[in-house]
Amino acid sequence: MASRFAEITRRTNETEIALTLLLDGSGRAKIETGVGFMDHMLHLLAAHGKFDLTIVAKGDVEVDDHHTVEDLGIALGEAFKKALEDKRGISRYGTALIPMDEALIQVALDFSGRTAVEYHLTGLKDQVGTFDTELVEEFFLGFSRAAGLTLHVDRIRGKNTHHIIEGAFKAFGRALKEAVEIVGDEIPSTKGLL
Repeated sequence: MASRFAEITRRTNETEIALTLLLDGSGRAKIETGVGFMDHMLHLLAAHGKFDLTIVAKGDVEVDDHHTVEDLGIALGEAFKKALEDKRGISRYGTALIPMDEALIQVALDFSGRTAVEYHLTGLKDQVGTFDTELVEEFFLGFSRAAGLTLHVDRIRGKNTHHIIEGAFKAFGRALKEAVEIVGDEIPSTKGLL
């Protein structure tokens, strides 16, 4: 099997991101985004998905973290799309139900080529430390649009905002791992194209 790898460079007037992704890795990550909470979440995604991931990002965090977090989602989504090429042989679908202490989070996704996001992480406080929690949805939206991914993220229960978000990123990593697993040699669609 050829190495499923992608290298992405994204430059805008607001951010500069250099990213590498190896789908069939071991969960190693080196991440420096300037947004500490996102560094933590992306480390979790890589570890639980068993992806090797490096990211160096510089953004206009003096304004706020919005552009950096959104563009991280876009760049990582582009990397998955590039690494998967025509998606031949992949499982396509992934689901994960993850407990994080009192929180229980479910993620279901489909590399359908169609973008749809149902995001229901309800009950979040406005911030975790200095991180604006509404940016979690922006990350998932950016990723899904760039990757061509249908994504459902649901809070089943949970009270602690950090636990809810952490559970979501762990579940996202596990669901991605399942979806990109090689299970055959055909494109997983009756249409013959994803």
